[in-house]
Amino acid sequence: MKVPGSCDAGGDCDDHLARRLARDGQPLISSEIRHTITERSHGLPLYLDLSVMRFLEIRRSGRAPQPSDFDHDFPALVARTLSDLTSDERHVLRSVALLDAFDLDLATAVVGLPHQAPALRLTERPFVRENAFGLWPYHLHGLIRATVRSADDQTDDRWSDADWRAAATRALHALGDQWLAGTDGDRLLLTNCLRQRLSLAQDHALDLGWLADAAFAYISDSVWEPVAPLADSGPALSTPADALTELLSALTRRQREHRSRTVAPLTTVIDTRLLPGDLHEMALYYRAKAPRDTGRAREARADYQQVADGNGRLVPGARRGLAHAARLAGDFPTAYTLAQTLGWEGRHHRVLGDLYWIQGQPQRAAEAYLAGRTEAEQHAKAGEAAHNQALYAFTVAFYDPDQAAAEFDLAHQLLTGLDLRATAINARRAVLIRDAGNDSVDADIATLRSEIGIAGLTSLKPAIELAAALPPGRPGRPHRAGGHPRPAT
Repeated sequence: MKVPGSCDAGGDCDDHLARRLARDGQPLISSEIRHTITERSHGLPLYLDLSVMRFLEIRRSGRAPQPSDFDHDFPALVARTLSDLTSDERHVLRSVALLDAFDLDLATAVVGLPHQAPALRLTERPFVRENAFGLWPYHLHGLIRATVRSADDQTDDRWSDADWRAAATRALHALGDQWLAGTDGDRLLLTNCLRQRLSLAQDHALDLGWLADAAFAYISDSVWEPVAPLADSGPALSTPADALTELLSALTRRQREHRSRTVAPLTTVIDTRLLPGDLHEMALYYRAKAPRDTGRAREARADYQQVADGNGRLVPGARRGLAHAARLAGDFPTAYTLAQTLGWEGRHHRVLGDLYWIQGQPQRAAEAYLAGRTEAEQHAKAGEAAHNQALYAFTVAFYDPDQAAAEFDLAHQLLTGLDLRATAINARRAVLIRDAGNDSVDADIATLRSEIGIAGLTSLKPAIELAAALPPGRPGRPHRAGGHPRPAT
C-alpha cells in the first residue's frame, strides 16, 4: 500500500502533482512543469511539496511559472525556496536548522526577534513537521535542515560564519533558560536540552556554560538515557564540548557493555585536561567504578581518593566508593567508619546495608535498604529508590521468602523505564535466594553467571554463588512448581 503523498514512479509523481493543485477539476501545474519536477524529484515527496510551494509563490508574485523555474537539484531548489521567504522567515529557518526540534518560544529566542509571527508563519510551511506529543512540537525535515546549513545561499541577507555562531550561542542560552525554568526533576526536559546543547557546542566550539550543571543533574539519578552521540574512532577530542560528549557517551554505554571497556574512553577524556575541575572529577569517579565493579577494588582507590580529597560535587560519592572498596577488600572497620560520614549525598543507608548482609545480618541490612529507598523517594531519585528496593528484596529473601516475592515485584515496577543493569541483576538475585535449593533455579543461576561475565559486574558474583550453595530445607522457603530440592552437600 502506498503512503498518501508519496510516489515511486514517474506516473505516480505526475498524478500527485496534477491532483495537488487543481481548479474546476483541471491541474494548475502544466504538464511541462510537472514533467520537469518529476524528472528532478527522484520520487522524493519533499521535493514535490517544495516545488508546489514554489509554484504558488511565483504565481503570487504575478509571474507565470515556467519549466525552467523547476529545473534544479534539491539544494538549488532549497536555495530558491529560501529566496521566496520573507527576510524574517529566512532568519527563523536558518536558526531552527540548528535544532533537532523547537517550539515558537525557542525559535523566536534563537533568531533574536521580539515577536513570534515569522516563526508562526514558518511552521505552516510544508518542510516543517509537527508532532503534537513532542516536548518541542516542530522540527525541520532532515534534508531541509542539512541543506539549509550547507546550501550555497544566494540571498542578500545570507549568513556569515559569525552569524551562524551567534545564532548557536542564542540557542545555547535559550535551551538553558527553558531547562532552568522547568520543573525540578523533569528528566525529559533535561535530556532533550542536553542532546540539543551538546550538538550545538560541538558543532560551533561553544563554551560549556550551563552544560556542567546539566551533566551533574543527569548523573544524579543514574537513569542513563542516551544524551550524547555514541563515540566512534573519529577525530581526537579538541574542545571541552568534545570531551563532555565523550564522557556522557561512555557513561551511557557502560550500561550495555563490559564495565572494563569504560576505562579507555574515560582515560582519554581525563588525559585531555579539557574539562573544568568538577567534570574532570566526574571522569575520574566513573573510571574508579570500573575496577571496583570488575573485582579489582584496590585499583579503584587512587581515583576515588583524588576526588574525595577535592571539594567538588562528587566528594560524597567518592567517599562511598572508598567505603565499597574497603568492604570488597575485607576491611570492614574502615568501611563502617566511612559509612558514618556519608549522609544522604553519599547514600549512607545503602553502604551500611551492604556491610550488614555480608556480615550475616540480613534483617539489619533490609532495614538499612528500606531506609535508603524511603530517603531516595523523599528526594525524588527514581534510580536510587529502585536500587535500594532491589537490595531490600534480596536481603528479605534470606529470612522471609513470601515477603521477598512481593518486594521483587515492587523492584521490577520501580525499574520500569530505567536502564540499570546491575540493579536488575540485584533484583533477580532475590529470586535465586528465595528459591535456592530447587533444581529449577540452576538454569537461572547459569544465566546470571553469564550475564555478570558479559557485563563485567564481578562484584555481584558472590551472591550468585551463595544461592547455588544454599541447601534445601531453609525455614519458610517455598518450592517452585516442578522443582525438587537438591540434596544438601
